[in-house]
Amino acid sequence: MNESLLPQPVVVPDAPPPAGHYSAGMCHGGLVYVSGQLGALADGTHTADQPFEAQARAALDNVLRVLAASGCGPEHVIKLTAYIVGVDNWPKFNGVYASVMGTAKPARAVVPVPELHYGYLVEIEAIAAQPTR
Repeated sequence: MNESLLPQPVVVPDAPPPAGHYSAGMCHGGLVYVSGQLGALADGTHTADQPFEAQARAALDNVLRVLAASGCGPEHVIKLTAYIVGVDNWPKFNGVYASVMGTAKPARAVVPVPELHYGYLVEIEAIAAQPTR
């Protein structure tokens, strides 16, 4: 099989490897699929004990780091899904999201959930279009 036709994992420099059997992101067919990102920091420490806004900013920063490692920025995001614990955190998410994403307004879903791994309050995944080279 032609290796160039296979999906390619995204390697994020200076980031700890994913905690499970998955890649932080995968590139295929001109698209980048970003795995669900929690608010863990690049050094591996967790922010689950911090306020929702800090967790949301850290999770979005992690999404942007995966995108940057694949040659993309917020303007390349096609679809973003945020899983949040507690529908009352929705307005807080909107505020952080708008400040981080700037003028980029991809399709988006915010899904309230009862709980997330490690006690986090937000997890974010995304799909982006790689710029043509």
